[in-house]
Amino acid sequence: MNSITEEITEFLTAALRRPVAPDDDYFELGLANSLFALELVTFVEERFSIAVEVEDLDLDSFRTAERITRFVSRKTAPAGLTESHDNRA
Repeated sequence: MNSITEEITEFLTAALRRPVAPDDDYFELGLANSLFALELVTFVEERFSIAVEVEDLDLDSFRTAERITRFVSRKTAPAGLTESHDNRA
């Protein structure tokens, strides 16, 4: 597990008050709601110093710690170096 995934997983575990694995879909499990989604977006913006734009607000990007890690990696990658070949869900 990389450091970004680790930090996100720690945040999720604390916020949801139960252990969360990198691939756990906490929305599907009924552990999170739309209010939590806002808290999660705020955490990601503040912790990783990125702006989550309106066009970024796709719930699929925030369903698991692994998906958030990929999102953060894309947003923080130098221009032209994003992983366009990584289309995993």
